[in-house]
Amino acid sequence: MLYFSKLRVISVLIFTLFISYFAASNFFKFDDNYFSKNIKLGLDLQGGSYLLLEIDNSPVITQKLQSKLIELKRFFKEKKYVLKNFSINQNSIIFETNENDVEEVKKILDEDESEINPYFQQYKSHQFDFTEDKNIFKLTLSNYGLVLLKNSSLDQAIEIVRRRVDEVGTNEPTILKKGNDRILVELPGLDDPERIKTLLGKTANLTFQFIVQNISQESFGTEKLKFENEIGSSIDTEEAIVSKRIILSGDNLIDAKPTMDTQTNETVVTFSLDRVGAKKFGKATSSGVGKRLAIVLDGKIISAPTVREPILGGSGQISGNFTFQSATDLALLLRSGALPAPLSIIEERSVGPDLGQDSIDAGIFSLIIGFVLVVLFMIYKYKIFGLIANLALVSNLFLLVGILTIFEATLTLPGIAGIILTVGMAVDANVLIFERIKEEVKNEKNYIIAFDTGYTKSRTTILDANITTLIAAFILFFMGSGPIKGFSVTLGIGILTTLFSVYFIARLFTAFFVIKNKNKEKLI
Repeated sequence: MLYFSKLRVISVLIFTLFISYFAASNFFKFDDNYFSKNIKLGLDLQGGSYLLLEIDNSPVITQKLQSKLIELKRFFKEKKYVLKNFSINQNSIIFETNENDVEEVKKILDEDESEINPYFQQYKSHQFDFTEDKNIFKLTLSNYGLVLLKNSSLDQAIEIVRRRVDEVGTNEPTILKKGNDRILVELPGLDDPERIKTLLGKTANLTFQFIVQNISQESFGTEKLKFENEIGSSIDTEEAIVSKRIILSGDNLIDAKPTMDTQTNETVVTFSLDRVGAKKFGKATSSGVGKRLAIVLDGKIISAPTVREPILGGSGQISGNFTFQSATDLALLLRSGALPAPLSIIEERSVGPDLGQDSIDAGIFSLIIGFVLVVLFMIYKYKIFGLIANLALVSNLFLLVGILTIFEATLTLPGIAGIILTVGMAVDANVLIFERIKEEVKNEKNYIIAFDTGYTKSRTTILDANITTLIAAFILFFMGSGPIKGFSVTLGIGILTTLFSVYFIARLFTAFFVIKNKNKEKLI
């Protein structure tokens, strides 16, 4: 029946007022931090930067093959097979065996239950394919293996990018995977795009290597590296020869932060190491007193201090003519970790806040026009019941905005379109109900029964229409990205608030009016 219990009436009012309070927090400032939430504006409304990054997986593939090559050498050495002339060519490992061992090596690589290192038992799972020509073997990463490797490096790169962006303090960034080798980054409200581009373009591969004076005495081999005095600017004229032996890598780093050296009054970056790194660092500096230790970032020397005494405490500092900003960025890069492979920016767009404000104004204007037209039509068509539908519509908008505020959702221009669509759908449900009530009034003289039957019989039609739209919203949310997700979120929440406002708020007001005026000759 149309009867609402006192508990039900109070529950509906409390819920509506509670959610509406959050909606009001977007327009008024409240002292309570917990309840003072706001809807975030997306890139198209607030302005900011759009970056499309592409990952270069070549180093990852090479590193993977190198590690497999070492495993192969170790395994066959333990089995006392003679393998020689190892090389890496594109996506393949090539090696030779003695002619007498060809069948045995082939059997080991080909069998599912071979004794080879379990991690390398991947041929039957199609990560590697192998071919054999006399005594020359070739192991090649299959397409399946390449996809697995690229997905793994892309997932790791996304996590590192997220850490770097979060530490910069960008508001509500969007970081998404695009295909097998691209990352989409949207940064609303970003006021320094060049800085974030520099940070995302750095691989941040940190190593500690000794500078050598006598090349002939260095058994690990040497390489010539250039100096870099701060992030983003290199000195091409100054070079040093360093040992290829890596004393320590950034994997052993626990924390890094910028600070001032009180003795030299220079900005430096202090770092601390984990237990394994502290042990390695202490051992290397103990045996390397008097030598210069090169601190290498992405293949360039950023600092090369002389080791004057063993560093045993597991902490140290990096100096290099840093400004406070460059020291802060370096510390951020070191804390967030190294990217698995280099990233390059292949597409960049900037949206100014003026364009965003124009979009907001246009969206609000469209919403107002649509709202006013709907309100006038409902009052003209259904009189007092049209007014009730309009009250429910206003409540629906407050509920929708309130729920978006609770979740601190990001509102985009398509999201505003979803709100406008919700206005039309909310009124559509009331139109179906009122038209059904008109049909029931023709056959039923008791207005209470006629109105209750109208609400009951129209329920299935309204639920079917809204559920199918809700399913479409779910599909758009899980299959789409960016603006499409924004549209699906507001549309989905709008459907739920529409059903609540129709069957609780509008029906409550309708019940009050019908019960009070049940003896009138004509109500609708």
